[in-house]
Amino acid sequence: MIKRPPIMMAVLFTASVLLSSCYSYTSVVGEGAKANIEKVEGLNKKTKWNHYSIGGLIRIKASDSKETVDELGGAKDYNVRTRHTLINIIVGLASAGLYTPTTTTVTK
Repeated sequence: MIKRPPIMMAVLFTASVLLSSCYSYTSVVGEGAKANIEKVEGLNKKTKWNHYSIGGLIRIKASDSKETVDELGGAKDYNVRTRHTLINIIVGLASAGLYTPTTTTVTK
C-alpha cells in the first residue's frame, strides 16, 4: 500500500475543489427565447432546483421544462439551461455528495 503524506492529500483535495467548473448545459427549443425582451423572473423566466443523490446518480425529483413553460403561460420557442451553480456546489460539498442539486432555468 502506498502511503501519502497528509499534506499531499490536502493539496489534492483543495485542487480538485478549486479547479472544478460549474457544469452548464443549454437546450434551445424551437427558435429559442426572444433576445430583445427583458428577462423577468416569473414573467418569462422561471428557475427551479433538481434534486439528485449520490453525486447525481440517483434522481430524486427533476423539473420538467414543459411544465415550467406552461407555468409561464406556454410557448413553442424557449431555452432550457441546466447548471451547477455555486450554491449547488456548496450544498453538495456540505452533504459530502449525498445530496447534489442542479438548477434549471427556462426562458421564453
